[in-house]
Amino acid sequence: MHIREIKILSSSFPSRDCYPFELEIFNQTESLVFDKPITFFIGENGTGKSTLLKAMAKRCSIHIWRDEEGYQRKVFYNNPQAEELYRYLKVEWLHERVPGSYFDSEIFRYFAECLDEWAKPSPALFNYYGGDSLIARSHGQRHIQYFNSTYRKKGLYFLDEPENALSPKRQIELLKILKETSAGGQVQFIIVTHSPILLSYPEATIFSFDAQPIREMNYEDTDYFKIYRDFLNNRDRYLKNL
Repeated sequence: MHIREIKILSSSFPSRDCYPFELEIFNQTESLVFDKPITFFIGENGTGKSTLLKAMAKRCSIHIWRDEEGYQRKVFYNNPQAEELYRYLKVEWLHERVPGSYFDSEIFRYFAECLDEWAKPSPALFNYYGGDSLIARSHGQRHIQYFNSTYRKKGLYFLDEPENALSPKRQIELLKILKETSAGGQVQFIIVTHSPILLSYPEATIFSFDAQPIREMNYEDTDYFKIYRDFLNNRDRYLKNL
């Protein structure tokens, strides 16, 4: 464990009229406590979970890779505060500050391409990521290769929907990596996910963004568990109603 709590300083927000400060969930949630090595953020699209995840990573001084050229094409010209939430977070560390990383499947390929360029004069760089180029593997394989090498090191790791490129079998493989790497207390994960497979991890905290304020839920009470269970048990009925 590395961070114990984050506080959302909503009383200091510069505005309540633009994103992300207009989201009521950030105005109604005072703090989140982290008492387990693995924490999941869940909720419908647009509820603010990825926004908070990124803000937390920035507040913890963790570098967020991005394709600068592509980012400039999508920059929020009409909202200069779009990525400023991190300035209004307070992080309580358990001990000393630790390094870590931020994973987002949309920007991961850019990182992998950069790694290939850097490794041309220094092939030993690949040793940190499984021994060879990440680009040379399939989408899902390169993600697992990255997870398996990166998360063995002491650190604080933020992941935004890591299941995107993973088959169910690979998601179970990621579950195994999470279990193995977090067991020693040197690694902490905070993960945004829609995967009922990842959420099934038995010793994790699940925070739901579907209600205000953000609240903790049991796995069996989540829509992810209920919908997948009901669909698999009543597939024909669901298909008839399409």
